[in-house]
Amino acid sequence: MSDPFDDIDGGSISGRLVAEGREGDNDAPLSVGELSQKLKRMVESEFGHVRLRGEISGYKRAASGHVYLALKDADAVIDGVMWRGAADRLPFRPQDGIEVVATGKLTTYPGRSKYQIVIDRMELAGEGALMALFEKLKAQLAGEGLFDVSRKQPLPFAPKVIGVVTSPTGAVIRDILHRLADRFPTRVLVWPVKVQGDGAAAEVAAAVRGFDAMPLDGPVPRPDLVIVARGGGSIEDLWAFNEEPVVRAVAACRIPVISAVGHETDTTLCDFAADVRAPTPTAAAEMAVPVRADLANAIATLALRTERCVRRYHSRGGEQLQALVRVLPRRDALLGPQRQKADDIGARLDRGLERRVTVARGVLDRAAGALRPAVLERKLEGLRHRLEGTSKLLDAVNPDNLLQRGYVRVGAKATGKVIASAADARAAGALTLHFRDGPVDARVERGGGKPYAEDKPEQPGLF
Repeated sequence: MSDPFDDIDGGSISGRLVAEGREGDNDAPLSVGELSQKLKRMVESEFGHVRLRGEISGYKRAASGHVYLALKDADAVIDGVMWRGAADRLPFRPQDGIEVVATGKLTTYPGRSKYQIVIDRMELAGEGALMALFEKLKAQLAGEGLFDVSRKQPLPFAPKVIGVVTSPTGAVIRDILHRLADRFPTRVLVWPVKVQGDGAAAEVAAAVRGFDAMPLDGPVPRPDLVIVARGGGSIEDLWAFNEEPVVRAVAACRIPVISAVGHETDTTLCDFAADVRAPTPTAAAEMAVPVRADLANAIATLALRTERCVRRYHSRGGEQLQALVRVLPRRDALLGPQRQKADDIGARLDRGLERRVTVARGVLDRAAGALRPAVLERKLEGLRHRLEGTSKLLDAVNPDNLLQRGYVRVGAKATGKVIASAADARAAGALTLHFRDGPVDARVERGGGKPYAEDKPEQPGLF
């Protein structure tokens, strides 16, 4: 049998420089693109609808919103892509290592010469995979500190307004309202949300953030407490409360949050992030408010105890007063020494006054003796002689007495100051001459030290 790769002359085809048709060839050679398209149509027609079970690997969501991943098992790996619309409808957030069942169709990607599955729907491969995703997300969020006890806020004792995030049509809201009305009627704001299915997690997270963003002085009162509630169900039914957006919204809420999702045996990540977990929605209402009747009884009991304490103190005070009265001495015994002391001091006061009057009388007598007429006349005579001597001395030093002897007293007319030198006279200008029989005004006509007349060189010229 001849080698098909040998030509008719016994030479090798690979040795030809230009491709040529061979005897028996009926089809022209295919282009790479044509072959890729044929393979694509063949794969899509044969595997138009498939369900694959595998573990997610290399999960990545592009900026466009499309998701790229790989599904693998122990024997093989297949690439997968999920367009944005299908990815937005996923009821959970895929992560590497989670086993899922993907539904879609097989196709090829000519640009890389590979085949892949275009995923329309993705589900977790049983509750085991769901719990694996739960534990993985729990570990991640716990590592970020979202479940730390130090983040927990205390619940208010008697909140005025309570915000409830739940379905408006279920039995949960009726149970909460009924329990609050029985225990402590309180204003309730209900934020209606879906609690299961597509979009439930987004609505619950938005409701928690909405309550937290309400202003204190807004038209709608800001809640003092928030209850996130849902009735019981399977782990799949409660999965919305395990979604990361809900957990983060609850952990970041500045209002204290009670998580009441499911029944006592149900646990969600929302329970770990909340400040308090309630086993049931009814229990959450009981935690939220006290019992008004119990408070009234407690107040009445405290009032009674207070009244009894006051009465007891009053009674004990009366008993102590009576006891003190019995041991106190009588009034006469207490006041007798003081009365005697007062009488003694009164008697001593009388004697003291008498002695004081006697001493004063003696002083007065001695003073009266010094006021006899003869003594007074001698004293007045001495004062008269002293007065006469002083008068004579004043007459001797009085400058006006010299005027009787022909002297003149010169003074400045403006100030009245006595002029004692020619320089002062020239400086004053206008003078007043005081004679024996009266003053005369004068004015200095010449100065500079020149004599007024030949026979009177020291007298300044005056008019």
